[in-house]
Amino acid sequence: MFSKFNSIPTHMDYKGQKLAEQIFQGIVLVSAVIGFVYGLIIEQFGWTVYIVLAGFAISCVLTLPPWPMYRRSPLAWQPALPESPVEAAPKPESLKKKKHK
Repeated sequence: MFSKFNSIPTHMDYKGQKLAEQIFQGIVLVSAVIGFVYGLIIEQFGWTVYIVLAGFAISCVLTLPPWPMYRRSPLAWQPALPESPVEAAPKPESLKKKKHK
């Protein structure tokens, strides 16, 4: 059962993060303007809040899950270095600068 959850992608690349942030801000901004204008026209502040909350909910559904449109530019990782034996660290005494006379 848990293997099904492990197969779900949970990452988003940097360009996808930027796109998600722009979409989120745009939807919230547009819904705030629409809500403000509509609430001003009908003189009910409650409708302004409802419209902004609806915009927030829509933007969360569109931007929080890692949709495929946010994973179009994966990072090219460098190949792994082969394992090598750990070299002995230099002694702290040899790292001290000697005073010149």
